[in-house]
Amino acid sequence: MVTTKEISTSLSASVDWKKVREDFPILKREVNGKPLVYLDNAASSQKPKQVIDAIVHYYSHYNANVHRGVHTLSQEGTHAFEASRLLVKEFINASKTEEVIFTKGTTGAINLLAYSWGRKYIQEGDEILISQLEHHSNIVPWQMLCEGKKATLKIVPINEKGELIWDKFLQLLSDKTKLISVAHISNALGPVNPVKNIIQEAHQRNILVHIDGAQAAPHQKIDVQDMDCDFYTFSGHKMCGPTGIGILYGKEKWLEEMPPFEGGGEMIKTVSFEKTIYNDLPFKFEAGTPHIEGAIVLGDAIKYLTGIGLENISKREHELLHLATKELNSLDGIRLIGTAAEKSSVLSFLVGDIHPFDMGTILDKMGVAVRTGHHCCQPLMAWFDIPGTVRASFSFYNNENDIDRLIEAVKKAIKMLS
Repeated sequence: MVTTKEISTSLSASVDWKKVREDFPILKREVNGKPLVYLDNAASSQKPKQVIDAIVHYYSHYNANVHRGVHTLSQEGTHAFEASRLLVKEFINASKTEEVIFTKGTTGAINLLAYSWGRKYIQEGDEILISQLEHHSNIVPWQMLCEGKKATLKIVPINEKGELIWDKFLQLLSDKTKLISVAHISNALGPVNPVKNIIQEAHQRNILVHIDGAQAAPHQKIDVQDMDCDFYTFSGHKMCGPTGIGILYGKEKWLEEMPPFEGGGEMIKTVSFEKTIYNDLPFKFEAGTPHIEGAIVLGDAIKYLTGIGLENISKREHELLHLATKELNSLDGIRLIGTAAEKSSVLSFLVGDIHPFDMGTILDKMGVAVRTGHHCCQPLMAWFDIPGTVRASFSFYNNENDIDRLIEAVKKAIKMLS
């Protein structure tokens, strides 16, 4: 069984990024007669040929349901499925594979957590803390929980740079606070939150912490034991894997105590009309036929990223972000939204009075794919008093030419729309 520790990460500064880029077939296509420049990686990453081939290989060679079959295809599928769980465990440095739950994505994982953990532990009058930066998927499930339990959702404010205001965060902590749920990295603006400090302060007060890692897992090394978070969630489709698959990591002691989220096959040991005995971890939270292909191929995506090296990926993306920020700032009328001292590979901006949608439409005509709008962060945009932003988000397979094309397209759009 292959583990991430057996995968070479020795490429360091000598990574051939041009060769890496060639792994992504979609980057060879044209859009509106122009070579594609894909800068919407915060929404979803592109897939390397190795991952695409792994999907085809699964369906061509051992497509069968897992865990319950004695025939060869089912046994092979089960082996690959659980091997992927081990890869995830080592990718985030969980202590046990039982702490790795397959979900349909970050949103599904947070809903599982809110419904299962929240249903058991949140009582009337309790408080849950989230931040001003959060994606809707880390707002709405907690709102629903608080409404049902008559608990209170409190918001940690940010400054104009998009950074959490630390003093305000500390002031919000109380003996009523039961959970803090914050993004590791903001999807809309890119600030990296001080999650280790948050966790340390929380645990001193016996408060649990969930970290939304959807934007962090593709871009930097994750170590949940070093971080000491109680829960961590992320999605496969943002890290070169398939859509419809994600991970809930939880410390074993909490997952053991949490009730199942869904009932059905696989999550049970025995069923009678009088009594059901639930399965052991991690299967207690994986009712029904899982997204087998997604779970298996997530492992291939992890092997691909680990082969390049997360440290190398982080360094490369920071280089691209620095260059793009410098070039964009040289243009007249640019307003950057989110200028935190510590940022990941997201560049959110506005140009004069031009609406983000109009800018994005013109950029698309020139083959440049960016995201426009509120980025599922409507409260954050309301705080900045803006309709949304143009968001260019970078991945390791982008290059300097992509940035040149972005700047050229923005210049042309300004001329057309001003």
